[in-house]
Amino acid sequence: MRNKKYSKVAVGGTFDKFHDGHKKLLSTAFELGNQVEIGVTSDAFGGLKGDIDSCAVRMNNLKVFFSGKSNFNVVPLEDPFGTTIYEHDFDAIVVSEETEPNAIKINEIRVSKDMKPLDIVVVSFVLAEDGNPISSTRIRRGEINKNGLIIGKPRK
Repeated sequence: MRNKKYSKVAVGGTFDKFHDGHKKLLSTAFELGNQVEIGVTSDAFGGLKGDIDSCAVRMNNLKVFFSGKSNFNVVPLEDPFGTTIYEHDFDAIVVSEETEPNAIKINEIRVSKDMKPLDIVVVSFVLAEDGNPISSTRIRRGEINKNGLIIGKPRK
């Protein structure tokens, strides 16, 4: 494996209705890190977002999607910080524009514990064909599909 910019990268999310925005976020983490830890919100924590697939289903979807890779670990998240505030060996965290404040808070906690702050890599939203971000919420509502196409819009 060729050496990448970071030894170990963290990335987290709910990853419900796995869509193109998730793929961009995770692909960025894999491009940057030799090892990637993917945190997936637990049923209790992720359930705050509404009717979503179980944590086990969402974690398995990621494992299947990345079955050709061996340099990652999928773990449940019980809070917005996961293991990044306990484990010293993380170098960076990959976040969306929406979750950047969590990464800033993680660094504040790490610094307060005499841990090195993480480099924060912000990945821009993937836009649906209507120019608004692709999101699991919009997919659950039936507005768009996982690729950002408007549901019910006639295709030529």
